[in-house]
Amino acid sequence: MPTLKFTSALAALALLGACATATPYQAATSGSKGYANQQIESDRWNISFAGNSLTDRKTVETYLLYRAAELTDLEGYDYFRVVQRETDENRRLVATGFYDPFYSHFHCDYRFYGRRGRLAGYPRGWYARRAAFHGPFGYRDPFWYDDWDVREVVRYEATSEIIMGRGETPDDPSFFNADEVLMNLSGRIVRPDG
Repeated sequence: MPTLKFTSALAALALLGACATATPYQAATSGSKGYANQQIESDRWNISFAGNSLTDRKTVETYLLYRAAELTDLEGYDYFRVVQRETDENRRLVATGFYDPFYSHFHCDYRFYGRRGRLAGYPRGWYARRAAFHGPFGYRDPFWYDDWDVREVVRYEATSEIIMGRGETPDDPSFFNADEVLMNLSGRIVRPDG
C-alpha cells in the first residue's frame, strides 16, 4: 500500500511539472498547444503555432519558422516564401486567491454582542461564521480573505502563409532555404519528453 501512495504522489508531481513548462515543439491537439497546418493549394500552406502563458514570443515565432521549413522539406520542396506573417498577443487578467461570485462585497454590519459576550443579530450558518471572522474588528482568516491578487497572463500565437518552391533559393529576404533553416534552428527546438 505505501508503494501505491508513493507511485500516485510521483505521478501527480510529474503531471504538475508538465503543466509548469513552456509549450514544446509538437502538433496541437484538442487539449494542448502547438503547431497546426492547413494546405491551401498544392504549394501554398497556412501554418500556425500557439504557445501557453510560459512560452515567449520569440520561441513561438522560432517554432513557426521551423515548422515552415520542416513542412517544406516533407513536401519535397527546397525553399519557401513567407507571403503573410502575423503574431497575435492575447493578454488577460486572472484573479488568484479567494473569489466568491455570489458575494457582492457589500454588507450592512448590524451585529452586536449579547449579555454573555456572544455574537447576536446574525443568522446562524456558514455566512454567520464567515461574517464573524471578516467584520471590521474581527480576525481575517487567510483562507476566506476577501481580497485577491491579479496577475496578467500573456499568450502568443503566430500564423504564416507560405508558398513552397523547388530549385535555387531566390535572393530575396522573404525566401528561406528549408535545409538551412532546419540546420540553424534545430538547437533551439525543445520537443516533448517521451
